[in-house]
Amino acid sequence: MIWLILAILFGFGFVQLFNWSQRRGEYAPVVVSTNYLTLSLAVASYLAFNHNLTYSPAIFKVGMISGIFFVSSMLVMTHALTIASAAPVITSFRLSLLLPVALGVYIWAEPITFVQIAGITLAVVALALMIRTKPKTHHLRGLKAFALIVVIFLIQGITFTCMRWIHYAGLDPDRLKVLSVIGLTAGIVGSLFILIQNRRPAKNEILMGAGIGLYNAIALSIVFTALSILPGTIYFPTVGCSIVLLDNLFAHFFWKERLSRPAIAGVGLAILAIVLVI
Repeated sequence: MIWLILAILFGFGFVQLFNWSQRRGEYAPVVVSTNYLTLSLAVASYLAFNHNLTYSPAIFKVGMISGIFFVSSMLVMTHALTIASAAPVITSFRLSLLLPVALGVYIWAEPITFVQIAGITLAVVALALMIRTKPKTHHLRGLKAFALIVVIFLIQGITFTCMRWIHYAGLDPDRLKVLSVIGLTAGIVGSLFILIQNRRPAKNEILMGAGIGLYNAIALSIVFTALSILPGTIYFPTVGCSIVLLDNLFAHFFWKERLSRPAIAGVGLAILAIVLVI
């Protein structure tokens, strides 16, 4: 249980750091890419200090595939927020937790009860109610907007599933090595994207990304440890719902953003959903 609680708290912290970066107007691809490169360097340095830098083909396979989806998910979502309405984008991103739960049950026969299914259903409703967005006008609507929402759901869902894959690939003892490969792969792909965009990184964006990367090295280490112990049917809905719940409460009490009635109802449902899932 302690690892689940730590995963929730560190996941919430990551969300706040990234939100802070967005509030400062920093270019997301630079922050994201620097984050992953720093994460990889930090984890690899730790492994080198402990004389544990032997990598198997399986580590590279899982790490590289996961890294591509990790950075793709972040780049697609941050781009989507600039061309489409925020509410469906964020909702799709949050509800993508359904995919690793479903695939976990289907592929790896993870245990699930009717009570947990009820809890997951409530979590989905709660997440939809707790999405906080400000009304903006965007040019992307209709079929194109729907297609973008589906892509976000699938990419982020696969990203979550890759995190679960580490356990079933038998790589729990090497999860930090996998994490270092994920970070390096994601950082390289993100850097190539920035080069293609011909965007020169600013000093503050690099510093912010590096700071988030050091934090994220600890956060994802905790996440992978939690996933080595807990089934995805418990981890994903509990952590996903809890982070959004804390995000809403933090916005209400710290940023003084008043919660809407649907958001308040979502908070109540989220608490009930967590109780049922656990």
